Amino acid sequence: MLSILKKEIVSYLSSLVAYVTIGVFLLVLGLFLWVFPDSSILEYGYAGLESLFSTAPYLFMFLIPAITMRSLAEERKEGTFELLFTRPLKDWEIVLGKYLACLLIVLFALLPTLVYYYSVSTLGMPQGNIDTGAVIGSYIGLFLLGAVFVGIGLFTSSITKNQIIAFTISVFLCFFFYSGFDSISQLLSLQDLGLQNLGITQHYDSVSRGVLDTRDLVYFIITTGIFIWLTLFVLAKQRQKGLSGAGMIIVLGVLVFVGILSSFSFTRFDFTAEKRYTISPISREIMDKLSKKLKVVVYLQGDNLPGGFKRLQSATRDMLSDLQAYSHGKIQFEFRDPLKGLNNDQQNEVIQNMAAEGVEPTNLSVKTDNGVSQKLIFPSALVSADGKDIPVKLLLSRIGLSPDEVLNNSIQNLEYAFSSAIKKAVSGGRPQIGFTEGHHELTDLQLNDAMKTLAEGFQVGRVDLNAISFADLQKIKLLVIAKPDQKFSEIEKFKLDQYIMHGGRVLWTIDQVSAELDSLRGHGGEQLAFPKQLNLDDQLFRYGVRINYDLIADMNCSQIPISTGNVGGQAQIQMLPWLYYSVFIPLSKHPVVKNLDGISSEFASTIDILDTKNVNKTVLLTSSPYNKKLTAPHMLSLQALEQEPNPKDFQSTPKITGVLLEGSFVSDWQNRPLPEGLKEQVAIKQQSEPAKMIVISDGDILKNQVGSDGSPYPLGYDHYTHQTYGNKNLLLNIADYMTDDSGLIALRTKEIKIRLLDRARIRGEKVLFQYDKFNIRIALSEKMYWQLVNTIAPLVLVLICAIFQHYLRRQKYAR
Repeated sequence: MLSILKKEIVSYLSSLVAYVTIGVFLLVLGLFLWVFPDSSILEYGYAGLESLFSTAPYLFMFLIPAITMRSLAEERKEGTFELLFTRPLKDWEIVLGKYLACLLIVLFALLPTLVYYYSVSTLGMPQGNIDTGAVIGSYIGLFLLGAVFVGIGLFTSSITKNQIIAFTISVFLCFFFYSGFDSISQLLSLQDLGLQNLGITQHYDSVSRGVLDTRDLVYFIITTGIFIWLTLFVLAKQRQKGLSGAGMIIVLGVLVFVGILSSFSFTRFDFTAEKRYTISPISREIMDKLSKKLKVVVYLQGDNLPGGFKRLQSATRDMLSDLQAYSHGKIQFEFRDPLKGLNNDQQNEVIQNMAAEGVEPTNLSVKTDNGVSQKLIFPSALVSADGKDIPVKLLLSRIGLSPDEVLNNSIQNLEYAFSSAIKKAVSGGRPQIGFTEGHHELTDLQLNDAMKTLAEGFQVGRVDLNAISFADLQKIKLLVIAKPDQKFSEIEKFKLDQYIMHGGRVLWTIDQVSAELDSLRGHGGEQLAFPKQLNLDDQLFRYGVRINYDLIADMNCSQIPISTGNVGGQAQIQMLPWLYYSVFIPLSKHPVVKNLDGISSEFASTIDILDTKNVNKTVLLTSSPYNKKLTAPHMLSLQALEQEPNPKDFQSTPKITGVLLEGSFVSDWQNRPLPEGLKEQVAIKQQSEPAKMIVISDGDILKNQVGSDGSPYPLGYDHYTHQTYGNKNLLLNIADYMTDDSGLIALRTKEIKIRLLDRARIRGEKVLFQYDKFNIRIALSEKMYWQLVNTIAPLVLVLICAIFQHYLRRQKYAR
């Protein structure tokens, strides 16, 4: 076998055709990866070689048949076929020798592409910012793909004497096995048969990311083995020789057995630096326990997507593939452009229908040959099971972050977003969330979007603490106290206390100071902000926090509309910053607030954290460093809008406005008599079971704005400035964290490093030669320089090898 291997390699590399074939392959590949804008690494903007591993398979379909077409066909045509079999070699040794020789030639063709790795690493920001592990894993995938294509090429070379026919059939079979099964599986009558699993694409796409799944490895081994087996079968038939018994049948049986075995047990090797394709045990458990089939439709699809959105699209496909791998075939997904082929009226109808389902569009500015055009895309997905649709928002915007950081945060959030949506879609019973009433809390209209949003995954309703029995209160997973305005009775406080002692979870959104913008407008632009009497201070103090009777004036604030006069009978409205409408930018890495956009508030107060045993405190929300604390009572006046605030007066440490408390709380009724009038028997606890509560010093944080016609706006949307804040996502994260004990929301802490190309350097100039004496200076743009390097350098390496091989041959035969 080694002699055949050596003979084939020397014979091939001694031919000019070999170097021309490899040179054309590298030239075309270089043009696709560095020159053509649609697939250019420089245009993509990220320090990775994804374009190489998505383009190379289609060039392999021509390169590898060109390498393998002569392997056996030429032997038969030249009449050396019979001579070869007179040697003391077995059929399998001849076939494997030729197979390995062709595979080594393919590796030889890939070696010059390491220039691309060097270039991307050099252009990275900072330099060397490339995931080497992912590149190694992707090269393994490309090698496995080449192994299958070589097997196909060797088989087609064995069935004909004509090399051109062998080449043509090989190209067709390579294309069919790579893409054909995917196309066939799209037929309506065949969609549920899983034919795409027989094709190469699904397995190659998984490995080319840098993840080696043993099922994909087995697929490549089996497919290669089958074509080698077919080659041996054809050779035996041509020589009118028996199949030598059980040997070949045993080999075929072993391949089939290994394939079946791999479907029941598998493992995965993630070569990426951050293990970004390693699914967490929590998600794996959810996928493993799926009781019903579900479908995921991703609407992030379309032509001319910018590089960042292509990366988000690719990451979404990768995430769904990874989740599908652990779902035992219960997850199916597809990417769909909902506006493709529709006229304007049809598009508007589709947009309205999708918005009603929670799938909102995003308007993009896309560069075209004629300038910049507007493109509507849907960075969302819909998870469907048994008629229940759960929307998944793929793009997480955040004030103050660059587009690259926003996209990276969105990619980091994909596992949590899909795992959470899938769990909600298939879960039978939904946790109960109760909003208290009876103390002039926010009305149903003011909480409309909050309750409607939560209703997609929870049972949501109102709770009257006076009327509800303690047994029913314990069934509620999360109790929300949304901006009470009246005093709590001792019995109500007792019920709350024992609810917490029995492991209950509470979200307190409390206004300690009475201040409303509407009241301010209706009282001549002035109002006295005074402390409320809610009778909750002692209870919260015992649990570990104190909401102070003050207001925060913050220069990082939202704007309010102010009438500045009349012109022609029309009121003139101007938007001015209102210091008491703070916007909290979450800086904590806790999953409840991580990567959230700014949180809009109204008349927030400060919170003090107290030293209590067995309770962990985590600060979730704070004001900006440019704030000032005003102690109540305090006179508020709209005339303050006319004055420009002095930044020196607003330099202070950030004030705490939201805190998470977790642990074992001490009862507020410890060593106290029970409240009078308590009629219900309660198993009183002095120390709580593990419980959670979140305290936010703003009661309006869950309130949606209401239009003049009485219709509610989405939570977090300011219809005056048309800006959307992160209040809705904050509520959803709180609900998930407080009601789910599986720790699913911890997936939001997943970190993926941003790997960008140095765009400033690419736009710069590269000095090739400078001679000051004669004022000679030759320079190219950096972009052109790297395009030339990566297009020409691989060809130069091949040329050097050809010259070296020619020199060795001359030296050998000159003797």
